[in-house]
Amino acid sequence: MFIKGDEKLSEKSENYIDESSSPRIVEAPRYGCTLSGAYEAAVGLNEGVPILHSGSGCGMSQLFGANYGGAQNAPGDYGGSSTPCSCLVEEHVIFGGEDKLRKLIDSTIKISTGEFFTVISGCVPSLIGDDVDAIVNEFRDKAPIIHVNAPGFKGNSFEGYELFFEALVDQYLKSSNKKEKKLINILGIVPFQHIFWKGELRAIKELLEKLDIEANVIFGEFDTVEKIQKIPSAAYNIVLSPWIGHRAARKLEKEFDTPYISFPGIPTGPIQTTKFLRKLAEILPINKKKLEDLIKEGERRAYRTIEYAGDILQFDVPNVYFGVVADSNTALSITRYLTDEVGQLPDIVIITDNPPEEYREGIINAITSSEEIQFTPDIIFEIDSFKISQLLKDRPFLNLYASSLESVIKGELETTHVTVSFPSYNRLVLGDNYVGYDGGLNLIQDLFYDKAGPL
Repeated sequence: MFIKGDEKLSEKSENYIDESSSPRIVEAPRYGCTLSGAYEAAVGLNEGVPILHSGSGCGMSQLFGANYGGAQNAPGDYGGSSTPCSCLVEEHVIFGGEDKLRKLIDSTIKISTGEFFTVISGCVPSLIGDDVDAIVNEFRDKAPIIHVNAPGFKGNSFEGYELFFEALVDQYLKSSNKKEKKLINILGIVPFQHIFWKGELRAIKELLEKLDIEANVIFGEFDTVEKIQKIPSAAYNIVLSPWIGHRAARKLEKEFDTPYISFPGIPTGPIQTTKFLRKLAEILPINKKKLEDLIKEGERRAYRTIEYAGDILQFDVPNVYFGVVADSNTALSITRYLTDEVGQLPDIVIITDNPPEEYREGIINAITSSEEIQFTPDIIFEIDSFKISQLLKDRPFLNLYASSLESVIKGELETTHVTVSFPSYNRLVLGDNYVGYDGGLNLIQDLFYDKAGPL
């Protein structure tokens, strides 16, 4: 059933698809502009230095939007108010800003202790035609540096993430003569935009280490330049998203002959994690005994531990309805875990990252193809926060997994609220995550943080 954005959702259907993401005035979308996504990737590198060729507001807005919205995280030494920026004004719109950018890059490289420099062009230089590539080329022998042409009008944060990887491939990475059979790259998790990014990437890395597989994670890890340079040597690219990072994976496959495999999202809980590991074992040299021992140990521990929450889950009403408002990565993983392993019933799932049309059917199928329980939620693609608040009214769910924007209406909705998606202004996330056999346990703990009480 296809429902336009202004149509009243008066009847429950098997699936909704809201096609109202065409250009229009939108209240508080759950992402930034293209420049924001490139900035998030640049700052997500340890010792990564973004250099903005834009107006000064483009830099400061990232501090309050991308960084604080990304679970109240500070951007480090070179982000936020410390971001090097050409601070273009009217004069540069007329006469160009190339000379100012040249001086900015030169001074930044000289005084910075950073390891990797990312020049990001905003709207103004893209409109006036500054030759930023030529300026950046002057410094390639002085420091590891790339240029990402990311005018805000080109798209959203996820577009900026893809452009960052495309710039890496085109301008910096070199082909490797030898593939490392046990080395993989992880794609599809956007720093800050996915609020659990640090914990998710670390947890995936540690999970695969138990099987002697090295996950090459460039965000949030040390030795940034070394890890970036290893990207072409990987045997596979693993994409943990139904759509984000797919373009980057195709680019890497084309340039470096690195195949890729994608998963709907991060593996949350025993069922998803076991499927994830078994699938990887089909393409990677994983010792079968180690695999089965890890699966057996992980499932046994997770299922025994969740029994400690058995009473409170029953007191919370068995088979309770829940709602989700999140990006597709997060929504898929959480919905499937709660449905398949906790026995809760998904009432409504609102996807907020505006995936391209060609991926939406796959997202719907991934949410609804449960082998454990046959229950189909209403699935809506919506980016307007006001419309989302209206869609949540008069629903039967008692638990809501969403962003901090929904926390202010939880009283009106008479629901318990857990912040799991961007923006997260009411939750600091440093290493929390829902990855792996223990990931679902962490989610249940978060649900009952302020819900448990005297009987």
